[in-house]
Amino acid sequence: MIASQTSTANQHFPVMLKEVVKICSPEKGGNFIDCTFGGGSYSEELLKYPKTNIIALDRDSFVKTKAEKISKNFPKRFTFFNEKFSNLNNILDKNFKADGIIFDLGLSNFQIKDLKRGFSFKSENEIDMNMGLGNTSGEKVLNELNEKNLKDILKIFGEEKEASKIVKNIIKERKNKKILKVSELVKIISSSKKRDFKKKINVCTKTFQALRIFVNKEISELIGGIILATKFLKTGGKIIVVSFHSIEDKIVKYYFSSYSKNQTKPSRYLPDAKVKNQIFFENYKNLVLRANEFEVKENPPSRSAKLRYAIRSNSNFIYPKELKNRFKKYLDLERLND
Repeated sequence: MIASQTSTANQHFPVMLKEVVKICSPEKGGNFIDCTFGGGSYSEELLKYPKTNIIALDRDSFVKTKAEKISKNFPKRFTFFNEKFSNLNNILDKNFKADGIIFDLGLSNFQIKDLKRGFSFKSENEIDMNMGLGNTSGEKVLNELNEKNLKDILKIFGEEKEASKIVKNIIKERKNKKILKVSELVKIISSSKKRDFKKKINVCTKTFQALRIFVNKEISELIGGIILATKFLKTGGKIIVVSFHSIEDKIVKYYFSSYSKNQTKPSRYLPDAKVKNQIFFENYKNLVLRANEFEVKENPPSRSAKLRYAIRSNSNFIYPKELKNRFKKYLDLERLND
């Protein structure tokens, strides 16, 4: 899924910008962390308020030019790090407290448009799919992992019902020669799937999503990132997550609701006393914000976006091991990429 931008004329469209800013309440000032800097729109909008300070980070080094421009305009109030948000603890002082932390998950338009990156179905280049600071590529995954692991990746991360047939044809093709180009993968997927003319979604979408998630360890990043964000939020601070597919939203919803004062019990096997100690958020309302019809018309990819946010309580931070146990199947699969 494309996160904050649309492909129309390379124009930047931050998803639900007004909603994010309203939740942050920047008119009161404060320290904010933009964990997925991308095109920089959230940071720029928050910096319009004179008493705000922004720490921004992004794993993709291609955004540095934009970050440098903002830094020149706001040298005392804006700092950028080319870093994964799962490494927040490497860039923040242990006593730092934020008023708001923003995660806008998914791909940006500059990543899609740069055909050398291999994210686009239209690319004739190699199957890279690395967002930055990763140690593998889509090409390596396709050519080196065994049939079972490839099938699991497509089935679990892409929720691809025809994963078996696609993977069988991938294995068959790579016995003759390595699968190197995006166009070669597109051909394999297209010949493997039954075409459903009622569906507007490209037949390659789920496979590409699965490979991208695995290559970038997106589930491990998300879980690690929101845990650390909770640690660095001040009492009353807000963690905001804009997600674009069901796995992401499932994790965020579970985390916010299970570690809230009005929590549902994270696990029936945990004793009540232990559960009560693991409260990070005020009463979570399970509110999901969606892009309005005008935004969707201007930026069609925003139709799949879901915005959730939670407010930090005054409870002490206790590392939530149970969250990782809950989504162990995703994390175990991503460990193949270690």
